[in-house]
Amino acid sequence: MADPATLIFDFDSTLVRIETLEALADIALADHPEADAIRAEVARLTDLAMSGQIGFGDALRQRLGLLPLTRDHVQTLADRILDEGTPSVRRNLRFFRENAHRIVILSGGFREIIAPIAERLGIPPARVLCNDLTYDPTGRVIGVDQANPLAHADGKPRVIAAQDFPRPIVMVGDGWNDAEVKLAGAADRFYAYTEIVRRERVVEVADAEAPSMDELLHTEGLAGRWSYPRSRIRMLLLENIHPAAIDRLEEAGYSVETRKGALDEDDLIEALKGVHVLGIRSKTTVSARVLEQADRLMAVAAFCIGTNQIDLEAASARGVAVFNAPYSNTRSVVELAIGLTIALMRDVADKSAAMHRGRWNKSADGSRELRGKTLGIVGYGAIGSQLSVLAEALGMRVIFHDLSERLALGNARRMRSLEALLAEADVVSLHVDGRAENTHLIGAAQFQAMKPGTLFLNLSRGHVVDIGALAQAIGAGRIGGAALDVFPEEPRTNADPFDSPLMGLKNVILTPHIGGSTEEAQEAIAEFAADRLLGYLNRGDTTFCVNLPNVQLAEVSGAHRILHIHTNQPGVLAELNRELAAAGLNILGQHLKTDERTGYVITDVDRDYDPEALRALKSVAGTLRFRMLH
Repeated sequence: MADPATLIFDFDSTLVRIETLEALADIALADHPEADAIRAEVARLTDLAMSGQIGFGDALRQRLGLLPLTRDHVQTLADRILDEGTPSVRRNLRFFRENAHRIVILSGGFREIIAPIAERLGIPPARVLCNDLTYDPTGRVIGVDQANPLAHADGKPRVIAAQDFPRPIVMVGDGWNDAEVKLAGAADRFYAYTEIVRRERVVEVADAEAPSMDELLHTEGLAGRWSYPRSRIRMLLLENIHPAAIDRLEEAGYSVETRKGALDEDDLIEALKGVHVLGIRSKTTVSARVLEQADRLMAVAAFCIGTNQIDLEAASARGVAVFNAPYSNTRSVVELAIGLTIALMRDVADKSAAMHRGRWNKSADGSRELRGKTLGIVGYGAIGSQLSVLAEALGMRVIFHDLSERLALGNARRMRSLEALLAEADVVSLHVDGRAENTHLIGAAQFQAMKPGTLFLNLSRGHVVDIGALAQAIGAGRIGGAALDVFPEEPRTNADPFDSPLMGLKNVILTPHIGGSTEEAQEAIAEFAADRLLGYLNRGDTTFCVNLPNVQLAEVSGAHRILHIHTNQPGVLAELNRELAAAGLNILGQHLKTDERTGYVITDVDRDYDPEALRALKSVAGTLRFRMLH
């Protein structure tokens, strides 16, 4: 520990995220005809007291006088108070329990409500200094013990002065009565705690602002749950990423900034200054130049399937982990493919357009069923294989081609060459990845190889199809219809124009890259990618990372974790362990995994060491990135 400071914590809006009297008002006024007006007045008095505009004792008496409180109401809140713990306090339970001998809870709140939290934190009753409610014989609250200084103005400084707490004393709270402790000389340092509420007047007189318990412990040089405060780790999410990701990341304590659209290279470089984590979808390109200038960037999350918009080699060379969501929108893409196939088979788009122009064209000519037709799937990964299952359930015969060995599902049959598949399929659907080698995978020669009248779908990547060749094949009648959801060049925002040689062609359905754009898929992607980021940031887990060795890790427990990403070269592990030994660190566990470019060493060590001794680890030959997790 940095020093033997006595840490004194306020309760309301500090250890818990509620104001006790306001929560009690909600309970006591549940069926009261003037509930809203009384709640508003209680909240007003609370704010006036917390900002120092009226005395705390006066505000307490006035608020209690407004409320028809009973012992049962108090017990109701006490029973649920454990659920109201401040998020960052919950993350740091171990710190409180291990340091309970030098922690004090000092509050104008009530013992019945504070006691369960104090017990959860391991703080003994003698170190809980607070008010005691008084009741009449019927169990109604009539006030607080007036002999207690905490029932009056300047109560907190007086209580501390009466104790023999070791100095220095650090006061942590959100209200003016907490600031008064420092102003009266009863504390050596005062932190305005702003995780739940921020009062400008309180912040102005504080020695520092603490937006979370992680930040407080970091500033004080104490061994908290996290080696670097989460609130200082900045995240930038672009392209309208689903709010579920934002909620998940902010709930975990990280600072998240969002922007609606994509950014070009220069704007992205500017936006990434000081940013540790970037979240994108498909329209933002993360180039080598961007990565080179993003000096704080630790991770990139693609909230989509593909990662071809990210220079993975450049990211690996800088130790930047890249994650995606390869399965979360599978079902949405598959359902769209099935729907588009039916629409093309029945010429739905053209018939609908004719109806909108007032033309009635009831005819079965060229309208066919899926049943009995052959679906050729190019790319039999997560999407292609699920499409195979659904198409077969609808009565289609399925053939597929993939460069990798894939297990055929149901009665699907593997074709050894793309040409063989194209010659046999009635419907061709592309589900390949975005690697550069797939550029113009389907061009004039491939369209010529298809059966006359073949239907063609591309819901994979825009550059895999020669659009000009497709337009010619449709115009010549070689291709009976097409549906495309992706294009070689796509508008960066919804306000930008779209143009394509396929526009206006018969039986052609064009959709604006919406294959994975269902509410269910976007929420699933948001949750999956956010969880991958949190796994990496919080415990060093690289499961599903697309550019670094994959290592699945449990939470750090009873140790400090050293994360070392380096170029895959001989001798790194030996040198790393020599430095650990020289620093006198006891290794509790160690993992090493490498790929052709990168090595990743995870070392758990005993917590009793001099942090300065770890500086040498950053200079080990080949080091790309070094992190500590406490």
